[in-house]
Amino acid sequence: MISNDNGDTEKPAYYNIGGTGGFREGSGRKKFKPTDEERKLVEAMSGYGVPIKQIATFVRGGIDKDTLHARFKEDLIKGKAIANAKVGQTLHQKAVDGDTTAAIWWSKTQMGWKEESRVEHAGDPNAPIEHRVTTINIVPM
Repeated sequence: MISNDNGDTEKPAYYNIGGTGGFREGSGRKKFKPTDEERKLVEAMSGYGVPIKQIATFVRGGIDKDTLHARFKEDLIKGKAIANAKVGQTLHQKAVDGDTTAAIWWSKTQMGWKEESRVEHAGDPNAPIEHRVTTINIVPM
């Protein structure tokens, strides 16, 4: 290492000749470059909901999850977005076609609706307590 006038240290020009961390031309680890086939695999697996660690084991016999995140970020995002869009389309169509469960799910997740339960205790203090449970669907303003 070389120390400059500011007291900072910097690597000498010959330190990283090959661009990969070694002294000799072409030495050190080669930069990871994903293939088109690997990108398609990662995108598909991400869309199917396969966990990151497991996806990483399928690329070149296994890579680190940090490398997967660094080199396949767009593919991971795109795969999940495509899958979410397909599921969303199916759910939306079911809700529109009258599937009550799908309509409830859609209204809660996409429209912000929620159910609130209110429990009230009432009655004479000398008699058994009377319980009333009220469920209300609330639409946000």
